[in-house]
Amino acid sequence: MVHDVLCDVENCVWNRKGRKCGATEIFVSSRKGKKASDHHETDCQTFKPIQDA
Repeated sequence: MVHDVLCDVENCVWNRKGRKCGATEIFVSSRKGKKASDHHETDCQTFKPIQDA
């Protein structure tokens, strides 16, 4: 299992210092059914935007 998942999305509540994802689980889905040809065809479903206060 991967210990460090990196994330460049600055407005995600799970993004921690050092670009590390702090979510306990990560769900990645394919935009093209059950198979993807490259990273452009995938999405992180764990993403949750930071709400502006």
